[in-house]
Amino acid sequence: MNYYIGLDIGTSSVKAMLISDNEIINTVSRDYPISFPHPNYSEQNPQDWYSESITAIRELTAGIDKSGVCAISFSGQMHGLVLLDENDEIIRPAILWNDGRSEKEVAFLNNEIGKEFLLEHTGNIAFAGFTAPKLLWVYHNEPENFSRIHKIMLPKDYVAYMLSGVFATDTSDAAGTLYFDTQNRCWSKAMLRLLHIDESKLPKVFESDAVIGCLKKDIAETLGFRKDVKIVIGAGDNAASAIGTGTVYNGDCNISLGTSGTVFVCTDTFNCDKKNAIHSFCSANGKYHYLACTLTAASSQKWWIENILKAEYDYEKQAEKYVGKSDVLFLPYLMGERSPVNDTAVRGMFINLSINTAREEMTLAVLEGVAFSIKQNIELIQSLGVDIYKSKICGGGTKSRLWCRLFATILDIDIEIPTLEHGGVMGACLLAAQGTGNDISKNFYGTKEEIKPDKSLTDFYHQKYRSYLKLYPVSKNLMPYSKIDDCAGSANAEKNPLTDKYEYFKKTGAEK
Repeated sequence: MNYYIGLDIGTSSVKAMLISDNEIINTVSRDYPISFPHPNYSEQNPQDWYSESITAIRELTAGIDKSGVCAISFSGQMHGLVLLDENDEIIRPAILWNDGRSEKEVAFLNNEIGKEFLLEHTGNIAFAGFTAPKLLWVYHNEPENFSRIHKIMLPKDYVAYMLSGVFATDTSDAAGTLYFDTQNRCWSKAMLRLLHIDESKLPKVFESDAVIGCLKKDIAETLGFRKDVKIVIGAGDNAASAIGTGTVYNGDCNISLGTSGTVFVCTDTFNCDKKNAIHSFCSANGKYHYLACTLTAASSQKWWIENILKAEYDYEKQAEKYVGKSDVLFLPYLMGERSPVNDTAVRGMFINLSINTAREEMTLAVLEGVAFSIKQNIELIQSLGVDIYKSKICGGGTKSRLWCRLFATILDIDIEIPTLEHGGVMGACLLAAQGTGNDISKNFYGTKEEIKPDKSLTDFYHQKYRSYLKLYPVSKNLMPYSKIDDCAGSANAEKNPLTDKYEYFKKTGAEK
């Protein structure tokens, strides 16, 4: 029997899955810590990803005929900055996708280098979550570390490197760095000059189902595998989730309700959003996609239930009686926001509270607020000429059927829950199989449930959504925006040290 292993290198854990040609054999999850050493910082030790992946593989394959394992592939959290020195030692903790320390670098790239330059050379504008601003931050704040850089990696690619010894990445993950030419699927020489990076420090780029090598001999022996187990490079988590859910054709849409909330829409041809905060990335099937990300989706729900209420209770049953009745609004910007406002400093808020407001109303408002944020991003993608009539939905948040019903009604589209709700790790398994020339995806696709909008509530939620859209401008004006003002070069702010364009381009040799 043939077996394929998928590893999803997530923010809180590695998820591992073992499949055969037609069924899931086993799944394992192994947690690892995340560090927040300063406000807006988010870091991890890459060694934890690797060590827990090895442990997960051992647990995953216990009791099977290990000679049947054919290939291993990956899904991974995107945008993280992993730096190795000439001895392959980790230089510093990895800076993660939800780290917001690089607001000055983002402002420099967007405002001084200019969005037109970035769009021309990468297809995207700068976000604090992207890898390029993190590299600039290290360059300006940790020059000793920057001088030691020998290899620059993304999270899943570190694990792939440790398993295979091959320095590689894929187009979908590379597209999220902001130094990759997304349209032409190669590193952007103009951006590398700007970032003081030589291309030799970057991995070779492959398509997501490419075999980059085999499992290292010593690791294969330790795990009890054949020495010819193939290592398939895999994809960034959202692109892998698209493969895992069958979101592969032009106009297909998938919403992922994980720690963050993402909207993934397939497109056969490259296009980029020149006005808003929608990303244009490479897909894991040789095509392209639009991606929008709200930073705190299921994490907003988790924060409210566990950190604030500090209770476990049947919130769905209690909150459902307020559906279509409550005017309480919630802005889900608990860690700043990426799409569509690109603002690291903004924070969340409740509004329309009264002496009679119940916690169940506030619970409902949290679920609605995340759905409104996703709706705003979908409307922006639709403005690029994409028609979206239905969407798949996956991720931990889908355990709440109330939330799924709210999404259908608020977005006013049909919502499909896949039969297998594994997203990225399933995509990694299917890419592993594809890498061996075995396309088994049709054996794993299917819809478990289809949820249609409640038309009796669509007008109510249309009006409530219009009120929601007014929250960010209000919230922005209330926040202490000194850091952002400094970056933007306001009249009353200190000069951003990164904004001397002449000297900067003189040093890098880049030309705008």
